[in-house]
Amino acid sequence: MTLIPTDLSATRIADAVRDPNREIAASSRVIDLSVGIVVCIPCFRRPQHLRLTLESLANQRTPRSFAVVMVENDAAQRESAPVAAEFLAAGRLQGVCLVEKRQGNCQAINAAFETAQALFPAATRFLMIDDDEIASSDWLELMVRTAEATGADVVGGPVLPVFDDDSKPWLSRHPAFRPAYDYSGAVPLIYGCGNCLITRAAFERFDRPAFDLRFNFLGGGDCDFFVRCRDAGMIFHWTAEAVITETVPQSRTSLGWIAKRGLRIGAINYRVQYKAAQSAAARARVFVQMLGRLPLSLVRSAGLLTSSKALVAMHPVMVAFGSMLAAFGIEPKPYEASKIVS
Repeated sequence: MTLIPTDLSATRIADAVRDPNREIAASSRVIDLSVGIVVCIPCFRRPQHLRLTLESLANQRTPRSFAVVMVENDAAQRESAPVAAEFLAAGRLQGVCLVEKRQGNCQAINAAFETAQALFPAATRFLMIDDDEIASSDWLELMVRTAEATGADVVGGPVLPVFDDDSKPWLSRHPAFRPAYDYSGAVPLIYGCGNCLITRAAFERFDRPAFDLRFNFLGGGDCDFFVRCRDAGMIFHWTAEAVITETVPQSRTSLGWIAKRGLRIGAINYRVQYKAAQSAAARARVFVQMLGRLPLSLVRSAGLLTSSKALVAMHPVMVAFGSMLAAFGIEPKPYEASKIVS
């Protein structure tokens, strides 16, 4: 174990944060440089929930030592930084909180993973949890144990919704909230980084930044990264027992928000597939396929109406419409600061 008091390691931390757009806001008194596991937490305007997230990490049932890297992505207000500093100063968690001055989803995530890799050279596994999520007590242990047992490059787990508005329990079956898989085992791909483990070796297969900044305000940089991992032959595994819960405010259960979520998913699908196309002919095929999905989605939605709520049944149409709009250059930007409500 290599312990360093952080007041004597300013040079080391500065070396890990060489980007002039990033600065350290807080650090624990002691940092163990030999940890093999780092949990990354992008933060933006949810300080009260961040406290719940950090409590869940501080209470993990595992014999393994791990560190945290939190990234405050609101450089003006910095509401998350004092909460992070409180946990670090009390020694409940070890690690750092930094400020990423460039706003956006991919900027924050890249800052977290890049800092974690630089500051903790012995770390080989990097997990991520969002600041509106709560980890179950065995989450970290189950994710790491799965990576060890399977040799997977990427491990995913479910993010289960907990609705502030409990009058719509059926929303948990909506594709916007339902996990990609309901079993543990090898899977072809995972689609989001809200509950994931990525190995250092996976990151080292690609140039930086790992998450393409073209997805910075749309979202989907995680999906694009995982598609590239799949195309590079990496192994994916899903651990259904490694549960994270996501607090879903009432504003995210409205018809308008759910419809916009479908449009965004469609836009991401188009952008990821178009980027992966290797030739002009392949890109033309993606364009035509996306346009063709709209009439097919109408048929699918009509079939779903017999067994699902209308809000669920409309999802295929919204996704297809979002893909079509993206094909013509019209995309939502939900991760712009002006579009985010605190």
